[in-house]
Amino acid sequence: MANAPFELTGKSVYVAGHRGMVGSALVRRLAREDVKVVTVDRREVDLCNQAAVFDWFSRTRPQVVFLAAAKVGGIVANATLRAEFIYDNIAIAANVIHAAHQNGAEKLMFLGSSCIYPKLAAQPLREDTVLTGPLEPTNEPYAIAKIAGIKMAEAYRSQYGSDFISVMPTNLYGPGDNYHPELSHVVAALIRRFHEAKVAGAKSVVVWGTGTPRREFLYVDDMADACVHLMKTYSGTELINIGTGEDITIAEFARVVAEVVGYTDEISFDTSRPDGTPRKLLDVSRLAKLGWRSETSLHEGLKRAYAAYQAAAQVPAQ
Repeated sequence: MANAPFELTGKSVYVAGHRGMVGSALVRRLAREDVKVVTVDRREVDLCNQAAVFDWFSRTRPQVVFLAAAKVGGIVANATLRAEFIYDNIAIAANVIHAAHQNGAEKLMFLGSSCIYPKLAAQPLREDTVLTGPLEPTNEPYAIAKIAGIKMAEAYRSQYGSDFISVMPTNLYGPGDNYHPELSHVVAALIRRFHEAKVAGAKSVVVWGTGTPRREFLYVDDMADACVHLMKTYSGTELINIGTGEDITIAEFARVVAEVVGYTDEISFDTSRPDGTPRKLLDVSRLAKLGWRSETSLHEGLKRAYAAYQAAAQVPAQ
């Protein structure tokens, strides 16, 4: 692994996807750096529109790019919006990476997803297991688009010497998450479900699946801190996983969310719903060697996430 100090101070830094959970966390973290953060609303520049992206980059010429923009969703969204997930995410990656190269960006970070790993890869998931086996079918289109972005960053580094790197965040949660009742990720879905059950006085909450899959969860502001750390300290072809290195069953996790929300009644499991990958834990040894570890505990992170949900939804704290 290469350690090559990169100076952020005084640079113009473009955060693609700044309104999303990941992008907004990066903007919060970059506020602590002496940089000029550059963003553009999707109503002004659709990142799927090649001409619009190329025109914006040629006018703005950001020196540093965090490519956090993506079409994302939970297991239902991934399984049903398959064409949108592959098209939009490949288009975003191709347009932004090529525009950054054309306009002389000094460094770019592509944010992938832990779903790029084979469904049955050995745990914890090492970065070198990408493309060594079949993907989880439910999110295959999204995973393939993310793999394309990783390989594109690698190819531009190889052919043009571009300082383009890729990172793989684990399951994220926190302020700015999507709380859609059907299309959200598991953390947001459970926060909403337990809160609504508490308010309604419901005696039971149903959690999708068997509850046995194991997942790793990282607070999004920790992820943003890791990204800034890696932007400053890492330059290389290899992917870098970003996670906690610890996992928990969905059943155990549901109980922690219920406790944070203050829901004390029954939790049941709808085993007719898909579980997805049996286990997904990242090997974070590369990240640790580069000098970063997560600091926010799951309980503390969920407290912050629940407070953010209440503030965003303007629901009573109770």
